Amino acid sequence: MKATRLLHDLGQSIWLDNITRDLLDSGTLKRYIDDLSVTGLTSNPTIFDHAIKNSTAYDAAIREKLGKGKHGEALFFDLALEDLRRAADLFRPIHNRTNGVDGWVSLEISPLLAYDTAQTVNAAKDLFARAGMPNLLIKIPGTREGLPAIEEAIFAGVPVNVTLLFSREHYLAAAEAFLRGIERRIEAGLEDHIGSVASVFISRWDVAVMNQVPAPLRDRLGIAIAKRTYKAARDLRSSPRWQRAYDRGARPQRLLWASTGTKDPKASDVLYVKALAAPDTVNTMPESTLNALASHTELTSILPDDGGDCEQVLAEFGKAGIDIEALAGRLQDEGAQSFVQSWNDLMAVLASKSAMVNKACG
Repeated sequence: MKATRLLHDLGQSIWLDNITRDLLDSGTLKRYIDDLSVTGLTSNPTIFDHAIKNSTAYDAAIREKLGKGKHGEALFFDLALEDLRRAADLFRPIHNRTNGVDGWVSLEISPLLAYDTAQTVNAAKDLFARAGMPNLLIKIPGTREGLPAIEEAIFAGVPVNVTLLFSREHYLAAAEAFLRGIERRIEAGLEDHIGSVASVFISRWDVAVMNQVPAPLRDRLGIAIAKRTYKAARDLRSSPRWQRAYDRGARPQRLLWASTGTKDPKASDVLYVKALAAPDTVNTMPESTLNALASHTELTSILPDDGGDCEQVLAEFGKAGIDIEALAGRLQDEGAQSFVQSWNDLMAVLASKSAMVNKACG
């Protein structure tokens, strides 16, 4: 049996960290759903940047929307929503069958808003309303300014994918924001069945310290952080406060492993996927990692509820001079900056494509 199926049967959702119009037009996404147990999808500006830059599949749509006066961000969100609606339709049977637990697609708001709470909330509400898709998660960064926006978006009934989380503390802050939003809905007598995932980035930890630690610690930091965070999530879900919310009908915010493609050429191409196998979680993986996993026929381990050896491993990194808390903050800041750069690159690609299309029409 394919390892993709084994993960699915374990209770971990496999989401694809990619979307392109070619992926949809060719039927490849449908095949991944049918053959590789893919049950959801995430997107980001870099993905759309590459999709639009490296394909002519968007040219006709760009030409049409330019004729309607769309450009820049407005043009992008029109194109992105067209793709995501098609993907969401493919996942809708899964969404319905799992009563909203699975079958989600994700769209990121402009990363230029990462440090503006009010504008983040407004953008999340607007995008979700425009999309008209019940299985769309709006990606909001778990920055200091993003946390109150997450609470307000949940309270407003907007499903949220909290992104840019790098540590147990980041995760707990995001979970608190989600729960406050749910509790407010319960108090207001509103429906409290609002979907959410908390996305913890893994491989960037190991990239950051690769040349700073002894060989025995290579490629172990991200997994140790994941184990520590998983323990915190399990403890949180069994706490009296969360149980009270469940008793009223609320659904847990699921933990999602992001950035799970292997960056170290010396390591296994499924290093993080196999190390992070755990029920009631999500792993969103690049296409190359998904296909690599499909070539395997076994899983090596399951994440321990108690975090296993994570604290011992993290102590070793401390001895090697790695300040985990400081590095988590730096990675979040750098992640926000890289998202802005990706967004600016995407806007530049759209401007270039628009000029090319206009020239061809002329």
